Amino acid sequence: MSFNRRALLGASLALPFAPRAFAQGADPGTAARPLKVGATAGPHSQVLEKVQEIAARDGLVIRIVPFTDYITPNAALAAGDLDANSFQHQPFLDQAVKDRNLPLVAVAKTLVFPMGIYSRKHKRIADVPNGGRIAIPNDPTNGGRALVLLAAAGAFKLRDGADFRATVADVTENPRRLRIVELEAAQIPRALDEVEAAAINTNFAIPAGLNPVRDAISIESADSPYANLVVVRRDNADAPWARKLVAAYQNDEIKTFVRDTFQGSVVPAF
Repeated sequence: MSFNRRALLGASLALPFAPRAFAQGADPGTAARPLKVGATAGPHSQVLEKVQEIAARDGLVIRIVPFTDYITPNAALAAGDLDANSFQHQPFLDQAVKDRNLPLVAVAKTLVFPMGIYSRKHKRIADVPNGGRIAIPNDPTNGGRALVLLAAAGAFKLRDGADFRATVADVTENPRRLRIVELEAAQIPRALDEVEAAAINTNFAIPAGLNPVRDAISIESADSPYANLVVVRRDNADAPWARKLVAAYQNDEIKTFVRDTFQGSVVPAF
C-alpha cells in the first residue's frame, strides 16, 4: 500500500483533542493556563513527563498532549491549539514549513532516535530475497532517511549525493528488484510480519516492543544528524516560558533518565 506524500502533508486534519477554555489573559505555563506541549506517544511523551516534573520546580505548569502521527502536531501548533511540540527533527520541520507555510521554529535540540531496519525473517539485509518487500515511512524526510539507511546496508544503490530528500526514483541499482512499500510511520511496526524488512523510527519501535540496540538488523550511528527538537510558533521563540521549557529539557536529570530508561536506543542531543 502506498500513499501520496504531498497529499498527506496538505490534508485537512481533525485534531485529537478539544481546545480547553483558559482564564482570560492568563500567562502560558501557569495553573490557570498550563503550557500545552504536543508529543507522539511513546518515548517522546515519556521524556516529556520527566520534563514536566523538572519544569514544575521552576513554576512552569505543562500539560502533555499525545499524538499518534507526525502531521497533526504541527497543524495543531500552527493553529494555536498547542504552545510547543516535541517529536520531529530539523529536516522534517523544514519540509513541513515549506509545504504548508507554517510559522514554526525550533528553539532547542532534544534527542536522537537512531532509525533501525527490522525483520522477523532475516538477520541481514543481504538475506532479503529477490522481489522482497521493504516498508519505509511515507513522509518526505523519514522516507528518504530510510532509503539512505537501506542503501548503506546494501539493499540497493542510490544516486550520488542522495540524502534525506531521496525518493524511490533515486534508486539507481536494484539487482534484487526489492519493492519499497511506503506506509505511515506509526503503522509500520504492525506491518512487520507482512514484509521482509522495515525501516522503523525508534519512537514507534520501542512501544512495539522492539529494542533498536538488540533487534535492529541495521541501525543509524549515534552521531545521526536527525536530532529532535522543541518547536514553537515563531512569535514565541523568545518567550520566557519557552526558555523555561528548554532549560527543563536540556537538564542533566533528563540525560540520566534517558540513559537509564532507553539503554542506548535514545541519545541526548544536548
